[in-house]
Amino acid sequence: MADWIALDRLLTTAQPGRDIGVCDGIAVDHVAFRLRVLAWHDAFSSAEGRDWALYFDDTVAFAAALFGAWHAGKRVFLAADNLPATLQALQPQVSGFAGDLSADYQPLQATAVADDAALLPLDERACELCVFTSGSTGQPSAISKRLDQLAREVDALQAAFGAQLDGAQVHGTVSHQHIYGLLFRVLWPLAAGRAIQPRRFFHEDLVGALAGTDTVLVATPAHLKRLPEQLDWASLHGRLRAVFSSGGPLPEDAARQVRLWLGVAPTEVYGSSETGGIAWRRWDTDAPPWQPLPGVQWRIEEDCLAVASPHLETSDWWRTQDRVEALADGRFRLLGRADRIVKIEERRVSLDALERALREDPEVEDVRVLVLQGQREQLAAVVVPADPALARAGDSARRALGQRLGARLAQGHDAVTRPRRWRLVESLPINAQGKVTQAALVALFQPMMPVPVWDCREEAAATLRMTLDPALRAFQGHFPQAAILPGVAQLDWAVRFGRQAFVLPTGFQRMDAVKFQRVARPGDELTLQLQWDTERGVLTFRYTSVHGVHASGRVVFADAH
Repeated sequence: MADWIALDRLLTTAQPGRDIGVCDGIAVDHVAFRLRVLAWHDAFSSAEGRDWALYFDDTVAFAAALFGAWHAGKRVFLAADNLPATLQALQPQVSGFAGDLSADYQPLQATAVADDAALLPLDERACELCVFTSGSTGQPSAISKRLDQLAREVDALQAAFGAQLDGAQVHGTVSHQHIYGLLFRVLWPLAAGRAIQPRRFFHEDLVGALAGTDTVLVATPAHLKRLPEQLDWASLHGRLRAVFSSGGPLPEDAARQVRLWLGVAPTEVYGSSETGGIAWRRWDTDAPPWQPLPGVQWRIEEDCLAVASPHLETSDWWRTQDRVEALADGRFRLLGRADRIVKIEERRVSLDALERALREDPEVEDVRVLVLQGQREQLAAVVVPADPALARAGDSARRALGQRLGARLAQGHDAVTRPRRWRLVESLPINAQGKVTQAALVALFQPMMPVPVWDCREEAAATLRMTLDPALRAFQGHFPQAAILPGVAQLDWAVRFGRQAFVLPTGFQRMDAVKFQRVARPGDELTLQLQWDTERGVLTFRYTSVHGVHASGRVVFADAH
């Protein structure tokens, strides 16, 4: 067990000059941090309910609230972000929220307390934390972690890497609201006495933040792949102790680039929210094998990696879906995901193999292949072209690239087992943890707008018809119980179609007399009547169908100045 988890001992025996980090622009030492923990302990102790969700932008503020909640006997849920959809999904699972949230969620507030209050030692098996998977293969799911599991994982990280990091500050581009960021930017630095930084850094200010002191960079593959070449990375040589990468596979080209520009070989850590850390490798050579973290045992079960680890909830073996090859020296190589074998019309297809074949094409920088659900399942590919201009090119150029890539795959795949739909993007969509999620990829194939059929387009009036495709993005996730077209989408479409029909001013003033009288569902054919009053700057809209009037109102515009 890690002694540091007893936070009262860590803080009461610490010297006031020992810095934890910076919060709100003010240096925070152990004594000041203890006061923050006490304040949150009091706030949570007086709050009803066991389960509370935290979201903080500032890492030091987050750490104080986390330990305050644990000392008050609360189970903590980490919100991946503070977007309305995320918080709405969390709301039924928790008693309340704390942190940087809108007043709609009535976030709990901490108040000042006396500095002589006592904190009892934490019970590591009683303290719990719920994190959420990234949703890379579907909907995010909650994973429960006890504090003793997290403590053992911190011990393993310190045993593997601690000697090279003494005296270094920890900076990161990954959020502490994710298990990787929580361990590397909060729990491990606190345990080892390293100062943590209050916020995530982005490329524009990263060099300035890292320069001038010995530092550690905690990043993701998505961030390391996008390092801007024009920044003065050479200024970090000799001061940057380590670069960590986790959350997904680090491409070989990106590892070489980090080694060249930042002057240090990146250390990649492999694991998952469910298993904790499993293994690591350092990219001082190309394609290095994986070495298990201290205390982790592994074996092969049905071609897949299985682990027994102190980071797991039990001593049972956990079989992953990662195919693996054993090496004679006790290390291993990963061969791709077993669960990325899918069936399309009863034909087995490896999504990994399709992606590898496409990445071999010189016109492809990166790619993800996915299965689109529907009446008939089909494969789709999201491609980052090597020439960024192609992602912005016209339909014919984009279609031509898809046809060329499809022809390349046709050498080894028939029409059923190769992508039928293609999307070209400048970069793959990533979430706050730097991961490409299934939901974000699927959204690229859901149309934003219905296809209009214009019946009339005059100077001051226009009429169009639209059939509501069930795949429209507006139907996704707004009303889980029923597919209903949201009113905000109807307003948005009225303005967008209005801009296609008329020359509207850029400035928005207000909405008048907006009424939603009847729901619209997938399959409905709506007629949208638009009228434009140039002198008054008023766009009037009215949605109707065979069922009657669905919505109507006015949008008032003004010149931008």
